[in-house]
Amino acid sequence: MPDLLLHYLNALGIADPLGRGWWTVVLTFVVAAVVTWRSVPGLVRFALRVGWADQPGERRLNTAPLPNVGGLAVFGGVVLALLFALLLRPTVLDDVLLQLLVILFGGSLMVLLGFIDDQYELPALFRLVVQVAVALLLYAGGVRIDATFGSPVDPAFSLGLTVLWIVGITNAVNLLDGVDGLAGGVSLITAVFLLAASAQFEARAAATLLLAAVAGAVLGFLRHNLHPSRIILGDAGAYFLGYVLAATAILGNLKISTVWALVPTALFLAIPILDTTQVVLRRLAVRKNPLAHPGKDHLHHWLLARGLDQHRVAVVLWALTLASGTAAMRAQGMSWTVTLTSAAGAALLLAFASWRRRRAARRGS
Repeated sequence: MPDLLLHYLNALGIADPLGRGWWTVVLTFVVAAVVTWRSVPGLVRFALRVGWADQPGERRLNTAPLPNVGGLAVFGGVVLALLFALLLRPTVLDDVLLQLLVILFGGSLMVLLGFIDDQYELPALFRLVVQVAVALLLYAGGVRIDATFGSPVDPAFSLGLTVLWIVGITNAVNLLDGVDGLAGGVSLITAVFLLAASAQFEARAAATLLLAAVAGAVLGFLRHNLHPSRIILGDAGAYFLGYVLAATAILGNLKISTVWALVPTALFLAIPILDTTQVVLRRLAVRKNPLAHPGKDHLHHWLLARGLDQHRVAVVLWALTLASGTAAMRAQGMSWTVTLTSAAGAALLLAFASWRRRRAARRGS
């Protein structure tokens, strides 16, 4: 391998570019992408046959029944890719297997919750209770925000902050999923940035591997989800992605000694957080339940009202996510090499997915 390339890869945190560890991450990404990409067409046909689809309505942009089970394909791609990784490097994964299992078990509950809600519209309070229970499971498994303020209430504050973070981000990504490719693209960008950040620390191997699988699965899914979409994430997919991104962002026991210490991590997910915050404040101001009363008050609705089409709306919010992710990387002390490579990589993946979707749309598929 040329010395210049070796130096560049080392600067990205890849200590052994020819080792099995690096190639396991790459192959996990590829397997997740291919499995998800290839499974979606069959899932679309089955979903339309059994009625797992969003029907056209006043609040929706689709003009024909649109399958809402894309989350099943994403979840399946992630799980199969991680099983493949387990076969490649079982000894290394022993150290992080428990964390992966805890996150995936919680993720499977989120997928189940979202799938049932997509088809039968569960009460908002029930959804919230299940999400809190999953967040508590994550906390018990050691994935948490540790408050170190030096006060007797630190454990209680850690628990409350962890639950608020997991539940808040899970719902924020779900609420953002209103335009073709928007939530998927934002999730892909965030996963790439988090992957690059976690790869700098050996102790975060679980996050690195899981994020590679998530990024690959979302890329494969976007081939069918970008405008004009053939399938959407649904609550199952949005809950799963929001939950996994929230969990991996704090994996390794994020320790904070001030409330402001959480800001660099929150910057990775700034767009979903800002969108949900302004929606919640608007709805509370008119005495509406933010979770039970959907409306047209999101950032993407504001952009649509100003004449942008769905693809341009997605691109604008992707660009803002790239900007906030870049700020997050720098705030966490990442080098410009790692930061700019991550941003360029995410942008290129989105460009590739957009090109593939547009080409398929011209062929009528």
